[in-house]
Amino acid sequence: MHNLAVFYQKIKGKTVELFRSREILVPLIIILTAGASFGIGRLSVNIGENPPVEIMDLTAGTIVSGNLNETPGGNFIAPTGEGGKVVGSKNGNKYHFPWCSGALRISEQNKVWFDTADEARAAGYTPAANCKGLE
Repeated sequence: MHNLAVFYQKIKGKTVELFRSREILVPLIIILTAGASFGIGRLSVNIGENPPVEIMDLTAGTIVSGNLNETPGGNFIAPTGEGGKVVGSKNGNKYHFPWCSGALRISEQNKVWFDTADEARAAGYTPAANCKGLE
């Protein structure tokens, strides 16, 4: 027990001596100030950078159940386009679901609507590769 008390006094003496000599105090203050400045700067960059949340008009779709938290598989019907279930461009030969990225890039005056994918195929259109779920 005597050795432990002596060891504690040695450590305490060296620590107090180190802080009094400012050998570690000044670098410690610089490091803490730099870290705090970086953190505050990082927080200020995030404010106002995120785009505001936009609520799109999905009146063309139908929700059968009022609970949107239910598991997928039956109670939510995906929004459909104004004229049908799949859309193609009059200048192209691919068809998409209305919510796929390719369909969103087609201008309204160039959109051709089909009620089924079979109708689109019969008209000479093929499924878009980047639109999941088309067969």
